[in-house]
Formats: sequence, C-alpha cells, structure tokens
Amino acid sequence: MGCMGEERDGVPLTNLDQELFGGAGATKRDLVDYLDAMAGRFLPVLRDRPLSVIRVLRGQDRFMQKNLPKYTPDWVPRATVWAESSHREVTYPLANDRRTLYWLGNQRAVEYHPALMTAGSTHPTHLIMDLDPPEDGGFGLAVAGARLVRQALADIGMSGAVKTSGAKGVHVFVPLAEGAAVEDVAAAQRAVAARAERLDPELATTAFIREDRHGRVFLDATRAGGATVAAAYSPRARPGVPVSFPVGWDDLDRVTPADFTLHTVPGLLGDRDPWAAGMPAPQTLDPGLVAEGHTIPVARVQAMHEGKRRARARREAAGEG
Repeated sequence: MGCMGEERDGVPLTNLDQELFGGAGATKRDLVDYLDAMAGRFLPVLRDRPLSVIRVLRGQDRFMQKNLPKYTPDWVPRATVWAESSHREVTYPLANDRRTLYWLGNQRAVEYHPALMTAGSTHPTHLIMDLDPPEDGGFGLAVAGARLVRQALADIGMSGAVKTSGAKGVHVFVPLAEGAAVEDVAAAQRAVAARAERLDPELATTAFIREDRHGRVFLDATRAGGATVAAAYSPRARPGVPVSFPVGWDDLDRVTPADFTLHTVPGLLGDRDPWAAGMPAPQTLDPGLVAEGHTIPVARVQAMHEGKRRARARREAAGEG
C-alpha cells in the first residue's frame, strides 16, 4: 500500500510501512496491528486516565507528549488538568476506545504512560514500586528486588501484581481501595521501600542519588501523585520494541524483558489477560505503613538538599586545598 493511506474504524492511517524508529525492527503498521490485537486488554488499563505518550517522529528524538496537539480530531476523548509545575492547563487524551488507539498509533505514539489517578479524581488507584537494577546489573537483580517488595507487603497482609517495565526493571502494582489520599499512598510507598531495603540491604537500596547505590537494585518509591508509569502491555521505544508485560511471581526467574515484544506478545497471550487475572482485590493501606512513611523524607527533596551539601563540601575542600 506504500504511502497510500488506509482506514480502520474510519481513522485514516498513513505511512504504515515506514520503520517506527531506527533499530525498532518494526513498522508503523506493526504498531497499529499490535494496538488492534491488544485493545481489549490495553484499553482497561488506560481508560479514563489522562495519558502521556512517547512519540518517535521520523528523524527526530523521541519526546513525551502530554498536551493534545491542535489538530486532534474532536472525537478523541480528553481531560483537562491543571499542571502545578508549569502553571497551565494541559489537555490529555483519554484512551477509552479503539479508534483513539488507532489515532495515537498513527501519531507514532509508541509508549503509553497513564496517570495514576483517573480523570477528575485525586485518589491513586495503585501503590507502585519500580525496581531499577544498577547500570551493569541484569534483570535478575530487579527480580530479586521485587521479591523483597513482595515480602515486605506480605508481612502486613498486602499483595500486588508484577510486570516487566519493558526496559531493564520490574514494576509491582498493589490495587488500592477507593479513597486513598495521595500523601498517604506516597508515604506507604516510601515505607514499603524502606522495609524491603531492611530485609536485604546488601541487595537493595532506597538511595535516590545514583552514586550512593553501589551496584544495588534501586527501590524507587517516587511513582506517586502526578507521576506516570508505563502501562501494562505498553510497547517501549527501544530496539526490538519490547513490551511491559505481566509475569506470574513464580515465573519471574524464567523470563527476560526481551521475551515480550510487539511481535511476540499477541501470540503468547492468545485470549488471556494475565494483568487483569493476576491483579489482587483492592486493599486498604496499612496504618502502620502510612505512619512510618510519613517519617521518611521525600527522596527528591532529600537528594536535592544532599546534592547542595556535597557541592558546598567540595567547594570548601577545594578552597582550603
């Protein structure tokens, strides 16, 4: 079909035979086909959540798009959110239907990063831990970190589902009962990370500053409030187009992130939806966890102060030298 367009559900699609990006090993058609095949499972994790996407346009660096472009069709659902950081209103798409997925795919939206709250709500739906292995560390370290998180949760009667991030890491999602306050969820995440670190401080660390991690897996508890995280089943803009994929806890040692790609996932799944099937029932935050978390400083703020302190110490040392 070359550059001649075609349509799906009345959505015009263009340049389908172009490679998605250098090293993708996949075309834009492959992306649209994937979104089509996965819509029944992908839409539920995106529905009603203000959506940021990572787009990769030809000959350009990838970029994260939050605000919908002016040329967006009227039929694309949307939500307008006040962005405190930039002091402006941002209009996000809501991927609530197949047509919107086709349109986003045609825009070369490769990665899908939904908000942690649904549009109009101020309550996060999940507690999320992001296990990030060190630069030279493999996926196995992230898995080991996830098992510490699982143990820390089990110790207070909580449980979560786990997925590959699609990059090097692992995400643990704990579904929350309605009404959890943003600050309490953020605090609970910090406490889960601290408890997991205490279980094995040689393996895992909560150190936000990279040089303090010393080859340990980073227990990232910062995915809270206004943050986003790559959705289950989202492709990633990396060579081979890996996909963030749900894995059973017992199967984590038998997989690698590269097993799950745009090309392999629909065939691996058949009709299954392991993310929905593996997600426990919503849980109420443990009060002790929340209380502990409120005593732990916010990592970014702490890191900023620590960075300034170290810079000052270096200047003083240089001045006295």
